[in-house]
Amino acid sequence: MGGFFGAISENDCITDVFFGTDYHSHLGTRRGGMTAYSPELGFQRSIHSIENSPFRTKFEKDVNAMEGKLCIGCISDTDPQPILMRSKLGLYAVCSVGVIQNAKQLAEELLENGCASFEVMSSGNINSGDLIGALISQKDNFTDGIRYAQEKIIGTMSLLILTQDSIIAARDKYGRLPIIIGKRDDGYCVSLESFAFQKLGYYTHKELKAGEIVKLTAKGCEILAQGTENLKICSFLWTYYGYPNAVYEGVTVETMRTRNGEIMAENDIKAGRLPDVDYVCGVPDSGTPHAIGYANKSGIPFARPFIKYTPTWPRSFMPTSQKLRNQVAKMKLIPIHELIEGKKLLFVDDSIVRGTQMRETVEFLYENGAKEVHMRSACPPIMYGCKYLNFSRSTSEMELIARQVIDFLEGADGMNYLEEYSNSETERGRKLRDEICRRLKLTSLEFQSLSGTVRAIGKPECNLCTYCWNGKE
Repeated sequence: MGGFFGAISENDCITDVFFGTDYHSHLGTRRGGMTAYSPELGFQRSIHSIENSPFRTKFEKDVNAMEGKLCIGCISDTDPQPILMRSKLGLYAVCSVGVIQNAKQLAEELLENGCASFEVMSSGNINSGDLIGALISQKDNFTDGIRYAQEKIIGTMSLLILTQDSIIAARDKYGRLPIIIGKRDDGYCVSLESFAFQKLGYYTHKELKAGEIVKLTAKGCEILAQGTENLKICSFLWTYYGYPNAVYEGVTVETMRTRNGEIMAENDIKAGRLPDVDYVCGVPDSGTPHAIGYANKSGIPFARPFIKYTPTWPRSFMPTSQKLRNQVAKMKLIPIHELIEGKKLLFVDDSIVRGTQMRETVEFLYENGAKEVHMRSACPPIMYGCKYLNFSRSTSEMELIARQVIDFLEGADGMNYLEEYSNSETERGRKLRDEICRRLKLTSLEFQSLSGTVRAIGKPECNLCTYCWNGKE
């Protein structure tokens, strides 16, 4: 996915942006970048790969060399960012988060209309920042240009623009990702994660509405274009992606996850399927608070039968190779034998995507003497690959284990019954769960319902993006 952080101040703010951007490292694992501006040094930019070492270690030297009272930084899972642009609107830097589904069509249209060229990466794809800049340049000012880009782009586009005297922030038109403005006595900052600026002395000034555009200077936050209530914020921010102490639309991630686990246990109790197990456990790290909620509600003790070793590989999907990701995931799990051997265990995971890592985890537990392994997914079955934020990086939706099973059970005709397959109370829903249990060697399996997820978040379903579960735009 990715994230960004920017600051503009009456004082040098490079260190603020360094730490603020580093606090977004859980949102991406491929590249990091920083761009600053000062009258003496002009625009200063640095971009590094962060696939094999964290943002912090890659940028420590750059921070000492940079200077400026305005700066932006980003974590990216896609393009090298920020990118420097020169256009009729001047020289500026831009970074963005999201997915442009119609990038090829937009590029062809711009080239036909007189755009000279685009920067092409080694993959052959056009840098999204370059494409966004070309769209913005079709208009006579940044506000109209960003509005134009928001309307032309199919997908998601949240962005920061750094000029010589300001930072412009724009939340995507459906608000699938948050943007929060922080304020301090000497200036302002902008962040995807609310907690990223708290340690730096900022307090929350405002959260941008969907499609809202603001201009930041050290003296103020000016609204350039009003936002709307047409919100479709990503539900997975609470279920999985967000850091535990992040707050989106007034809802804290850790609180939602604990409440979500409680609702799952409540559902199991009502349906008479609460298993007789020794412990409730979380698949660390994001599954742990869901499991604590489940344990609290069910009365079954919470335990940690294995610990994830994270000092060298903080996220299991960091390597680019799927084979290496699987191996790293396996190497990270360190068992506590007395909590596994001969025990019946119920695990709560944040989601089940392909099932590859879960299969490895279950095999690991049985190898260490587990008697039974039950699983609860903290969200509904994933039926569609994310086309807005790249949550599930499947090249085909048939990589998703739920879709694989449905195709196995019913072929293409199963597509007509995805809602039934999601529901555990239907015959199709029970068949889906039984087949996944067979494939992953689980004793039992259940998914959180969509209504349970919405209830845990506490926001109207019409304001949440649930595309990956039900295919609704």
